[in-house]
Amino acid sequence: MRLVVSGDADVDQAELDSLTSQLRQRLLEMDVDDVRLGRSGHPAPEGAKPGELIAVGALAVSLATAVLRPTLRLIEIWMQNRPVRTVTVDIDGRVLELGHASKEQQQQMLDLYVEAVRSTAETRSGESRVESPAGRRAPVGPVAPDAAQE
Repeated sequence: MRLVVSGDADVDQAELDSLTSQLRQRLLEMDVDDVRLGRSGHPAPEGAKPGELIAVGALAVSLATAVLRPTLRLIEIWMQNRPVRTVTVDIDGRVLELGHASKEQQQQMLDLYVEAVRSTAETRSGESRVESPAGRRAPVGPVAPDAAQE
């Protein structure tokens, strides 16, 4: 999951960096696998040290689908009383922009987004796996000749 924090008009780069760090710390307190500063995807300018640029306001979050809803809820609560305009969530091209919508609108958007991400994840895992006779999922792939005779 990629998160991009956008500050209000009067928020400068340093404050946006601080806000992003605060959100990162809160996310690390949850049951997520990892939270890293996001990369810009652009090469460093000429004359700069080699490597990728860190995008101010961007985080890369690794998490299981089961903790997606609580993570989005944490972001929503975290945004309150902070000079943050939006937090854009991107999971495999599915984008959700959390902002200052009514509670009902926000809840409806979260429900639809989580359902869409979960159904995509289930479809992907279903395409690459089949049910084994014991009811457990087994990977689909070539079978070694020796394994087929056992």
